Amino acid sequence: QVRLVESGGGLVQPGGSLRLSCEASGSVISISTMAWYRQAPGKERELVASSGGSTNYADSVKGRFTISRDDAKNTVYLQMNTLKAEDTAIYYCNALIKPYVSSSYFSYWGQGTQVTVSS
Repeated sequence: QVRLVESGGGLVQPGGSLRLSCEASGSVISISTMAWYRQAPGKERELVASSGGSTNYADSVKGRFTISRDDAKNTVYLQMNTLKAEDTAIYYCNALIKPYVSSSYFSYWGQGTQVTVSS
C-alpha cells in the first residue's frame, strides 16, 4: 500500500508565500517523477511543476514557484512565492512509484491540500 500525504496549504494574502510538502510512505521501492498539480473551481486539473529527469513548470508559475525533492525522505516540496489570487486551488501531489521490486511504476495521488490566496 502506497500513500501520498500533502501538507502546508492554507490561507495567505496576495504576495505571500507558502511551502507545500508531500511524503510518500508504505511500499515504496523507487520513485521516478514527482509532481504537483492543481485544480481551481470549475477548471480542469493542471500540471504546476514536475521533477524527474528534468524540472518543468507551468508558464503561469515560472519564476515564482520552485519544486524540490528529498529522495532520502521520499518527499517533494513546492515553494510558492509572490502568490496571486489566481493561484487559489486544491493542490495535489502525484508520483510515479514502484511499489514492488518486480513491478512497473504506477501513478499515485495525494488527497489534495487547499491553497487560498485572498486579502
